[in-house]
Amino acid sequence: MGFLKPAPEPMAPADFLALPFRERLHVLTTNWVTEGFNTPRMLHVVYILKMLGLYFAVGLAITGWTTDHVHFTDPGTWFDNVVVYQKLAVWLMLLEVVGLGGAFGPLCGHFVPMLGNIRYWLRPGTIRMAPWGKHVPGTGGDERTVLDVVLYVGVLAALVVPLVTHADPVTALPAGTGPQELVPPLAFVPILVLMPLMGLRDKVIFLAARSEQYLPIMLFSATLGAVALRDGASAGDFVDLVVAFKIIICIVWIGAGVSKIGEHFINVVPPMVSNSPGQLNIVKRLHYRNAPDDIRPSRLAWFMAHVGGTTVEIIIPILLLTTANDTVAMLGAVAMLVFHIFITSTFPLAVPLEWNVYFGYIALVLWGGTDLGAGFDASTYNIWEFSKPWLLLPIFALLLFGPVLGNLRPDLVSFLPSMRQYAGNWASAVWAMKPGVEQRLNELLLVETQNDQLQRMAPMPYTADEAEMTVQKAVAWRAMHSQGRGVLSVLMEHLDDLETRDVREGEFMCNILVGWNFGDGHLHDERLVAAVQKRLGLEPGDLVVVYCESQATPWRTSRPQEYRVIDAALGVVERGSWDVRDCVKEQPWLPNGPVPVQVSWTAAGYRRKGTLTQPTSGKDPVA
Repeated sequence: MGFLKPAPEPMAPADFLALPFRERLHVLTTNWVTEGFNTPRMLHVVYILKMLGLYFAVGLAITGWTTDHVHFTDPGTWFDNVVVYQKLAVWLMLLEVVGLGGAFGPLCGHFVPMLGNIRYWLRPGTIRMAPWGKHVPGTGGDERTVLDVVLYVGVLAALVVPLVTHADPVTALPAGTGPQELVPPLAFVPILVLMPLMGLRDKVIFLAARSEQYLPIMLFSATLGAVALRDGASAGDFVDLVVAFKIIICIVWIGAGVSKIGEHFINVVPPMVSNSPGQLNIVKRLHYRNAPDDIRPSRLAWFMAHVGGTTVEIIIPILLLTTANDTVAMLGAVAMLVFHIFITSTFPLAVPLEWNVYFGYIALVLWGGTDLGAGFDASTYNIWEFSKPWLLLPIFALLLFGPVLGNLRPDLVSFLPSMRQYAGNWASAVWAMKPGVEQRLNELLLVETQNDQLQRMAPMPYTADEAEMTVQKAVAWRAMHSQGRGVLSVLMEHLDDLETRDVREGEFMCNILVGWNFGDGHLHDERLVAAVQKRLGLEPGDLVVVYCESQATPWRTSRPQEYRVIDAALGVVERGSWDVRDCVKEQPWLPNGPVPVQVSWTAAGYRRKGTLTQPTSGKDPVA
């Protein structure tokens, strides 16, 4: 990749587009090995400035303005007051829900403009997605109303409240702990009320705010924080709050680590490393068996995935959670900082850069120890010193509910509360549209296809062929993962006109239709397809989507991964499954043909390589 423009493509875009579908996958996946998504390095500079400037620097400046003991010009104070944990969490949640966090820019499918989120959610008439619209009164429908806009503005205002409210001093502290401040507990009440209400109207906004990460921080700040600030509080009350903060971050790490056990995660590491702008090409190639002929993960990739990844995210957080040894805690904090720096350096698609900065930094704040200027030594602030042990039961129950249910029943829980960040075990989809259908999406309010965005991107707009080749890279990226080979296999089995269709990664489609996606296939399943159909009135066969659910308990390799085929005009027309082990055996471009699938249900009258000619009389057993 170049600084101002992408590196030369592996072949002329016009020649590329003349190739059959699987050959195009071959070209793009093998090129990904060294070039990744091939965005200019200038855009990485934009991401770095946003990450370190807008988030970290501005966040610390706001913290300094609203506290007495944190000073922006004195870096030593950035690590010795737990109020930075609270303030930076609120600031990051605000940036995420506005659209200046992880879902910003080209690496998340937002080219021109680079901002999604707030543009869609301040506009009545755009698509919204209620999680339980059929069951919760007052939340049905799929169109944003003035009420939704007002509620969203209320969420933004509710996040500003704890951010700008001046912190209160903590009077009862353990010996050896320097002056501490906390955000007044009542400042968190508005967001604790409004964000769940917002989530009932539109789960996209709830998830975009990363509520599973930050609402627990705010909940414990409002409850345990009130106990620590009350008259007559004991030093143990403040210890309880800090330990609860430590438990939150450890559950996130451990949950993510557990979710990476199985066949999926090893396929995540190589394409992620390949997208790193600072990594040597020789190192990138070492993550593949024999690129470009065999780009399945190498032994190095397995080591990086399951030793550098899974093991680190499980063992070190367990040590941090249970140790009372200051040295062990400090070393563990440094290890987690390095872990997050590595992830950040790869600029993974969906670019959760600020999240990684926050977690790496907070590891030093909470566990760094006096040698790093923190003051929350493990010898004092550990789970064994929790003054009210009975409270640990509801704390752990609350924090583990999403990960446990999400792994047992992934169809019921988004991959975010399930703590499957970058685990590779994702609900996913590919959309296949007849010629002209994709252009019709531009009829929807605020929607503009990525092809059109790229063709008007200043200062160097893409040609139509260059834009098409770039958009197809997202499908190639999906094919490099286990579920991608599955959904593409099903697509190949179902369509006899695949070569003439526009095939798109579902996550990219979701970004232009609802303004945000962070890898959650639940946001572009049959519910979003139905919302599009309601507005465009497509004919049977015009838009066919192959969707797969996350694999339940992925460490049980015999468990299949389930899929369904969705026709926009007809709904779900087929359900089935595949063996993940069959997917990971194959090259991303499926040179041996589609992987085997087991069909469990087919709509009456439906046949593959064709479409229904009339509405089905069969009933979807899961609908």
